[in-house]
Amino acid sequence: MQRYSRLAIFLHWAIAALLAFQIAVGWALEDLGARGFALFQWHKSIGISILLLTCARIAIRYWKPRPAPVERGWQGALAKAVHAGLYLFMLGAPLTGWALVSTAKVKVPTLIFGIVPLPHLPLPMNAHELAEGGHGLIAWIGIALFALHVAGALRHHVLKGDGLLWRMMPARSPLWLAALPALIALGFVLGRVILPAPAPKAAAAPVLPAAVGEEEETPANAAEPADSAGNAAVPAEADNAAAAEEPAGPPPSWAVQPGGTIGFSVGNGGETISGGFSRWTAKIAMDPDHPDSADIRVEIDLASASVGDSYKDGMLAGDEFFGAAAHPKAVFTAKGAEKAGANGYRASGTLTLKGVSKPQSIRFTLSGTGKARKVSGSATIARASFGVGNGDSSAGLDPKVSVSFGFSAKAE
Repeated sequence: MQRYSRLAIFLHWAIAALLAFQIAVGWALEDLGARGFALFQWHKSIGISILLLTCARIAIRYWKPRPAPVERGWQGALAKAVHAGLYLFMLGAPLTGWALVSTAKVKVPTLIFGIVPLPHLPLPMNAHELAEGGHGLIAWIGIALFALHVAGALRHHVLKGDGLLWRMMPARSPLWLAALPALIALGFVLGRVILPAPAPKAAAAPVLPAAVGEEEETPANAAEPADSAGNAAVPAEADNAAAAEEPAGPPPSWAVQPGGTIGFSVGNGGETISGGFSRWTAKIAMDPDHPDSADIRVEIDLASASVGDSYKDGMLAGDEFFGAAAHPKAVFTAKGAEKAGANGYRASGTLTLKGVSKPQSIRFTLSGTGKARKVSGSATIARASFGVGNGDSSAGLDPKVSVSFGFSAKAE
């Protein structure tokens, strides 16, 4: 029996295995949210690979002679229709997927297998819904055609006994007959195995007592000692101490030294995504003995955000997260601070991020003496309040982001 060329045989089984992988992964991607980011990149890379391999398969189909059809009549016409539909599927699914990515609100950069950048197609944004619907519809049609193709091949080879499958084997060997179809099953199983584990359900946060070291507020109606005239009695020593504690002049300004860091971390379905900002500035004036004199302003270049992955870094600057093009900086300002334990302080101010300004507090500690101090601190930010993480790929992220910072400063 005449066989297909070896190159055609290779492309046939390679494309089939990749399609099985795509089907297994594609079913789960929609529900993974941010946890499926890396897998989504693989899905795009393999989709483009299928597109290129299919183009090569079409070229070889007309370059190398093909075996003659084994069936005529309506059965032969049906077989030709299924083949034509499969080619449209192998071309249409990657193309609609490419269009879907190109017209998405969140512009996710694509590097094929982390190496070759894939440009976005020049399509209008209003084509997104059409591309999304077409991609899903073509996928289901492709699955049906895939099943018909396999059923037709088994009908010929097993029921009719005409050895049709040997035409798509490098040699007439039972080993090839078992190994090559097994590649399809392997592709599907691999696509399921590499899926991230289901995200654990968040447990209800326990109610904790007030933290040790927190200052307790004095009730407004607390009784105070009074003098004989009914006025609150204030010891003379308290008057003298208050006068002595008044700052002698304006608070010193502090110059932030090179080497400081501002980092962030957020939970992601049982994992933690951590990163930081490489460009930021801070203007600080404060007398550590009189924290109410503090004047703090920190500006962060949002385009400098990085989690150590080029794909995700591109997303961070996009509209779904920081929207760095329209709002290049995040700014925190605070007037005054208060003591919060030994060497600890709390500053309540305002954070402006993505054009939204909200109250925000930070905690920090000072170490060292004199004109050289080390600063370390933290804050917790509710990202939804600022529209950070407003798309489907952010669905698995925790609602609160932890921010930490540390730097050295010298009094000017």
